[in-house]
Amino acid sequence: MRPESIMPIIEKHKGHRGELISILEEIQSKEGYLPKDDLQLVAAHTGRNLVDIYGVATFYKAFRLSPRGKHLASVCLGTACHVRGGPAVAEEFEKQLGVKPGGGTTTDKEFTLETVRCLGACALGPIVVMDGHYFSNVNTTQVAEIIARTKSGLDAVSGAGDRRVFPLEVSCPKCNHSLMDQAHLVDGVPAIRMTVSFGHEHGWLRLSSLYGSYTVESGNEIPMGAIVNFFCPHCHAELIGAWNCTACDAPMVPMIVQGGGIVQICSRRGCTSHMLDLEADQSL
Repeated sequence: MRPESIMPIIEKHKGHRGELISILEEIQSKEGYLPKDDLQLVAAHTGRNLVDIYGVATFYKAFRLSPRGKHLASVCLGTACHVRGGPAVAEEFEKQLGVKPGGGTTTDKEFTLETVRCLGACALGPIVVMDGHYFSNVNTTQVAEIIARTKSGLDAVSGAGDRRVFPLEVSCPKCNHSLMDQAHLVDGVPAIRMTVSFGHEHGWLRLSSLYGSYTVESGNEIPMGAIVNFFCPHCHAELIGAWNCTACDAPMVPMIVQGGGIVQICSRRGCTSHMLDLEADQSL
C-alpha cells in the first residue's frame, strides 16, 4: 500500500487498546498479507521496534507475511483429526495441488494449502476449511471433488430458475419484530439486518434473504472462523438456538419465517450450514 493509504489506518487505531493488532488486521484485510514495506511504515510512525512488529505478525496464525493464492485450504492436524486420518488428507491435497509437504501456494497462485492445529470442530474430523467453508469427516477420495467445487465457486447460486434459491421474510423469535431491511438490498432483495458482536467488536450485519445465498455485508471486518453473536436490532435479545451446527459445532442462529417455520444459520463466519423447517414449532 502507498504511504498515504497506510497513515489513515495508523491514525485510526493509534492510542487504542490493542492498536498494533488492529493496524495489522486492517492492512491485511486490504492487501491480503503484510508486505515488508508496510510493516516498516508502521514501525516508523508508531515508534515500535520492527523486530517486535514481526514478532506479533509471526506469533498470530491469522497474519501472513507473503501473498496467498486465490483460494485458501486449511487441513486440520490436531489430535482428533490426526487420529482419524488428517495427515493422509493433507498429503492428498499436497499431491493434487502440487505443493510441498506442509503446504504452500501453487505456481499459478490459485490455491494456498496450510495445515492447522485446530478448527474448532474436533468431533467431526478430519476437518478441511476451503475459503471459509467447513467440510467434515473428509477422506482422501473427497479431496479432488473439494478442489473442483472450489474452482467452480462454493458460493455460486444460479438465482432465477433455481428452485434451491428463494426469498424468505423473517422476524425475531423473541419479539416477533421483522428483521427485514426494505431500504437495503442484498442480491437484489431486501436484506436481513441484525446487530452483532465478536471479540471486542460490535457492529451491524446484513444477510441475503435468499435461502441458498451466502452473501454477507458487515460494518466491521469479521475474521474467517470467528463465532459471531447475533442480536435483534429491536429488542436487543441475543438470537441463539437450542442446538449447535452439525458441520462445525458453533451455535445456530434462529429466525422465524413469515407464514410459519424456522430458519437457522451457523454463527461461525464462513460456515455455510443452515437449516429450514417450515413445519417447526415456533416456540423456542
